[in-house]
Amino acid sequence: MAQLPRSFYERDTAQVARGLLNKTLVHRSREGITSGRIVETEAYYGKNDPASRASRRRTKLNWLMWEEGGLAFVYMIHARWMFNVTTEREGVPGAVLIRALEPLEGLKLMKQRRGTTDEQNLASGPGKLTQAMGITYNHHGLDLTDPKSELVITGGENRPIEIASSHRIGVSKDLKRKLRFYVLGNLHVSR
Repeated sequence: MAQLPRSFYERDTAQVARGLLNKTLVHRSREGITSGRIVETEAYYGKNDPASRASRRRTKLNWLMWEEGGLAFVYMIHARWMFNVTTEREGVPGAVLIRALEPLEGLKLMKQRRGTTDEQNLASGPGKLTQAMGITYNHHGLDLTDPKSELVITGGENRPIEIASSHRIGVSKDLKRKLRFYVLGNLHVSR
């Protein structure tokens, strides 16, 4: 299945966050292919979003949020990598944090990377997800719209889902809008 085009990402960040649900994240690494259905996301805007990395100004850490949509934005929190996708058009900061996946392909490799056999626990949180998928800072800046990229997001399955929303998790200051989106009833949503 083909990767999502740049036009998918260069829209309102919350729309992209909702739209990424049920899509498939694929990592084609030297160790093997791993993939998972995206079941939980969070949207982050720029200056007026107190929880965003881009809330104050452009820095060495967040500059990628001002670039074109569809790029991998990877940074570390609490000794764990966080995988985000840039959104909006160049010059407008935005990114979607991929919070949880339902593992699809490469389960043996994911279990080995995570040191667990519990499939529900493999990628049910942003740090678990990057560990299971083998995503590190080496992937920062990759163009997810490039078919040759080792990281891509594809269209996924066309199965019906019910989308729920809430406030973002683990932020001290949040917007009044509910910017966390997840597949209702999915057992792989973060816990």
